[in-house]
Amino acid sequence: MAEQGVLLDQDQFCCSICLDLLKEPVTINCGHSYCSNCIEDCWDKDDPKGAYNCPQCRQTFSPRPALMKNSLLAMVVGNMRKIGLQPTPPAMCFAGPGDVECDFCNGRKQKALKSCLVCLASYCETHLQPHYNIAPLMKHKLIKATTQLQDNICSHHDKLLEIFCRTDQQCICYLCTMDEHKGHDTVSITAEKMEKQKQIGLSQQRVKQRVQEREKELKEVQKAVEALSRSAQAAVEESERIFTELIDSVERRRSEMKELIVAQEYTAVSQAEGLMERLEQEIAELKMRGVELEKLAHTEDHIHFLESYQSLASPSVFSDLPTIAVCPLPHFEDVSEAVSNLREKLEGVLKREWCRISTRGRLEMRVSSVYFDGISVRLLLCVIVCFSESSRCSTPSRTQDQSRLLTIFLSAHPGPTHIIQTTLSV
Repeated sequence: MAEQGVLLDQDQFCCSICLDLLKEPVTINCGHSYCSNCIEDCWDKDDPKGAYNCPQCRQTFSPRPALMKNSLLAMVVGNMRKIGLQPTPPAMCFAGPGDVECDFCNGRKQKALKSCLVCLASYCETHLQPHYNIAPLMKHKLIKATTQLQDNICSHHDKLLEIFCRTDQQCICYLCTMDEHKGHDTVSITAEKMEKQKQIGLSQQRVKQRVQEREKELKEVQKAVEALSRSAQAAVEESERIFTELIDSVERRRSEMKELIVAQEYTAVSQAEGLMERLEQEIAELKMRGVELEKLAHTEDHIHFLESYQSLASPSVFSDLPTIAVCPLPHFEDVSEAVSNLREKLEGVLKREWCRISTRGRLEMRVSSVYFDGISVRLLLCVIVCFSESSRCSTPSRTQDQSRLLTIFLSAHPGPTHIIQTTLSV
């Protein structure tokens, strides 16, 4: 049972600096014991300050205390070593790259868990215990381990920055209030932080409200883009439909033009062939009569000559022949010329109207709404009317140099109606 008690209390004989059994233990003025080498190394670092602290209770000594060997502890620890008892080492968590190191670990440093704003030091789990168990240390302000503790020290007085100067908007120590910040509006850092936190709360509310407003505007813009896409798609489909109808109309006019020319050609050729047949028949008859007249001219039978003369060579016989009027055949150069003129005028209309359509096709984006002016059908109407006129102008009955006036009412932007008069000379 006694052995179990020793096992339970053996951690009390460990050095809080090296975390091992005490070696040449010494006890300092506050009553805490350390390895002689461990406390010597620790205080060597404090020589520039001229003040020496206990690593556990942070009590300050000046001048540097003389170290005396604790014979009782040395005997107890020696006995523990003889019977093979070793303290149960705590779980080690050594500091790695980027970690904050414990300021009180010798040799390989353990990872610090907390930093003390009063002690201005960082502690691992083992060396942090006094701040949880010793009353004076329990009042210290502990924060998450940081390497920027020096930023909490006044560069002029080497004192903790614990006051905020509202006049100069900077953190100062209490000695600064008696020096260059004397008479300034000052408060504790804690009070200033609370005030700033209230302002941060208001700023967060404003940011949240602004985010909501922007999200609402974003949704409006997204809806506008969707409306724009629908409008553009509708305009594309409508323009495709109209252009398809226009192409079909042109194809129909082309077919009608071809059929009309072929029909006129057939009629003219038929009339010419009939006339040629009649002429060939009369030529054959006249040739036969010429042969008979040749025979009659050389006959020696006077009676037969006189009897046949009346029916073959009498002038009245030739006067009875029908007169055939040979009219000039129609030609189609005028049709080609009319179609060529129509093409030139159509190209002119296309150029003029396309500029207007392109201008009206530009987009206007607004946050509240979207305006999309689709492709105008005015040009298409003009083209259809012109092709319609072309089919009528190409008929054989058209009169040369006749002028046809096409008045096309084109609806422009809201306002008075614009009238464009296009004259087709055919």
